[in-house]
Amino acid sequence: MKTIFSGIQPSGTLTIGNYIGAIRQFVELQDDHNCFFCIVDEHAITVPQDPEELTKNIRSLAALYIASGIDPTKSTLFIQSEIKAHTQLSWMLQSMSYMGELERMTQFKDKSGQQESVSSALFTYPALMAADILLYQTHIVPVGDDQKQHLELTRDLAERFNNRFGETFVVPDIRISKVGARIMSLQEPTKKMSKSDKNERSFISMLDDPKKIERKIKSAVTDSDGVVKYDRENKQGIANLLEIHSSFSGETIESLEEKYAGKGYGDFKAGVAEVVIDKLKPIQERYYDLYESQKLDDILDEGREKAAEIANETLTKAKKVMGLGRP
Repeated sequence: MKTIFSGIQPSGTLTIGNYIGAIRQFVELQDDHNCFFCIVDEHAITVPQDPEELTKNIRSLAALYIASGIDPTKSTLFIQSEIKAHTQLSWMLQSMSYMGELERMTQFKDKSGQQESVSSALFTYPALMAADILLYQTHIVPVGDDQKQHLELTRDLAERFNNRFGETFVVPDIRISKVGARIMSLQEPTKKMSKSDKNERSFISMLDDPKKIERKIKSAVTDSDGVVKYDRENKQGIANLLEIHSSFSGETIESLEEKYAGKGYGDFKAGVAEVVIDKLKPIQERYYDLYESQKLDDILDEGREKAAEIANETLTKAKKVMGLGRP
């Protein structure tokens, strides 16, 4: 059975883009894979965080994982900072990372350009991400296409380590969803939908109520020709809404184009809102049942123990072949 690893930062409530591009894949994969799903809270502090909000967001994300279909009897769900091996292996991998390859990371360029003072952690972030993945001898990493560059670096670091010290890590493969891998902003459909966007109308939170979802989709940027047709280059707003509809309803893009042929954007947007609301309702109900429960803590405690056992075994092996510590 192949091993899956993936993680999401607890930096605000997940958007439907996170659900479509990541969590939905997780649910599909857990039946026939050995899955590790991680709340990567140490990644979140590469940019300033309010401590109280971060603590709440960690718990909220854990509840959303489970409410969205992650089954703790099939998958291991845990919090990154509770496993010390992540930061230890990250430092070891930083010693094998080159300045040039870290400087080429698109996300570093984008995020550093938005800040007056850039932390060194933001620069070395990909080494921690590589450690997260390699600790669990991961075969497949399901990600949105914006993380592909980081995964390619992870593969390079695994191969570099193996070539220098002997076979230590599995070199992971990348899995990107064909539809919905990159859900875009409702207000600027050339940009990825982000929970950190200052314009709240640009994204739909997994916990938004029905009225808010309707308003956000109704105000989504489209175009003036009034034709529901998938064209990523010339009709970015409509193409984005079609991907959202298809991802939540299970209908193909082609069938949706036929369904809304001759209808206006008002009818189309109402249809998008309806399928999103219907899909999120049971997820939200389960989330609120879990958030304050002891059951959630029990799941995270069990996940921590399972993850630590495997991570520590890999770390011990990596330290030994690297010559660290005493035999």
